[in-house]
Amino acid sequence: MTLDEIHSAPLASTDPEPLIPRTLLTGETGATLVERLISGLRHRIDQRLLRPGGRLPSIRQCAARHGVSRFTVVEAYERLVAQGYLESRRGSGFYVRERRALTAPPIADPAPPTLDVVWLVRAMFQDLPPERMPGSGLLPPDWLDSALLGRGLRAMTRGNGASLLGYGEPQGYAPLRKQLQIKLAEIEIAAAPEQIILTAGITQALDLIARQFLRPGDAVLVDDPGWFLMFGMFAALGARPIGVPRQSDGPDLAVLEQLLQEHRPPLYVTTSVLHNPTGTSLTSAKAFQVLRLAEQYGALLVEDDIYADFCEAPAVRLAALDQLRRVIYIGSFSKTVAANLRVGFIAGERELARALTDRKLLAALTTPELGERMMHQVLAEGHYRKHVERLRGRLAARREPVLSRLEQLGLRVFADPQGGMFAWLDAGRDSHALAARAYEQRWLLAPGSLFSPGQLPSSWLRFNLASSSHPDLLCFLERALAK
Repeated sequence: MTLDEIHSAPLASTDPEPLIPRTLLTGETGATLVERLISGLRHRIDQRLLRPGGRLPSIRQCAARHGVSRFTVVEAYERLVAQGYLESRRGSGFYVRERRALTAPPIADPAPPTLDVVWLVRAMFQDLPPERMPGSGLLPPDWLDSALLGRGLRAMTRGNGASLLGYGEPQGYAPLRKQLQIKLAEIEIAAAPEQIILTAGITQALDLIARQFLRPGDAVLVDDPGWFLMFGMFAALGARPIGVPRQSDGPDLAVLEQLLQEHRPPLYVTTSVLHNPTGTSLTSAKAFQVLRLAEQYGALLVEDDIYADFCEAPAVRLAALDQLRRVIYIGSFSKTVAANLRVGFIAGERELARALTDRKLLAALTTPELGERMMHQVLAEGHYRKHVERLRGRLAARREPVLSRLEQLGLRVFADPQGGMFAWLDAGRDSHALAARAYEQRWLLAPGSLFSPGQLPSSWLRFNLASSSHPDLLCFLERALAK
């Protein structure tokens, strides 16, 4: 009897023994014995040749019938339990589970999307190809190097696997913190391993800092435009994010001083290098003034340097000038290695590092050491440096042609980006409406209103230069801007 004949055999008995033929494992090549046994059993359950509530043969009986080991049968049965096909009754055996079909509610006509911060974040997780997401904040997957993680994972699994079975270190994997000490020293930031806390990306880093320093009603200064997700995070804690206008060389110092004097905020969160979304960097003159004002008005500075490794030339960093006395420095590898890796870090003075570690313990105990160990291997083996050099080269080659074409369509550049993946361009019209029209045609644009803490109307758009050269996108923009 062939497998097809087995699958079409009539139900002749309620006893499961004759319903599981001895030839069940034939007809499937290239699969393991466990997979072939699972496939045959699952097919007969789906065809209701094995009824819900029916008891399967014992492990010993099934193994003897098919000439396989008991371990094979145990593995197959356990997987079918995990997949919802069987249930295990202690002391009795394995039974076919009742699998009720899930009925979905009727689909209503979709309402037009509300273009807010949540919309943009959700849209970034849609199944759109990267070339249709010029408003996204990630490089296209084919620009990144999955082999980096593969090498790191292989090297890690050659070690003692038992070390991965515990919680890990509250402050984060010590060898990675030591490696980060070396990395930060290259940009003239002196941070001992005990001054570094590993986090689940920049998002957790900011959340820990915000919970440490902000209370409901507190003002917190942010760049305007700036990173939209941060605004919602602070507001959710009851704080009031207030924007400091961003100029091509850094914050507007007059407005910054006025806001510091008026609101006495505990924190000012800013980006010195390759600012998101403008792609510009802080000058030395402004950096010294920002530090002076923070000292004068008692504010701590949080320097978000997530785009540090895209920087093509020496750059000024507040943490290098201040050496972590009044500056809390945060970074991540989500843009250069993999967003899903979720490995970020905080560097600050020692007492603060201890306090944030305690807060991390209360919030999540530890961060997953698996990713931290992988990132340590990537950095320690020296492949990371060459990888980011390639990324910088590709972005540099893409930047001028893309900006030139966008300007030809009528968009105006805020300032020439000094590196990185972003450019900030003025469409001369409501970018919110333009993004809504693009969304209807399955293009993801990032309207400027989302990059302001007040979400005020804006004519600006953020473009990801790595994903903004598709001819169909340029044709859409040309038609839309011509109206």
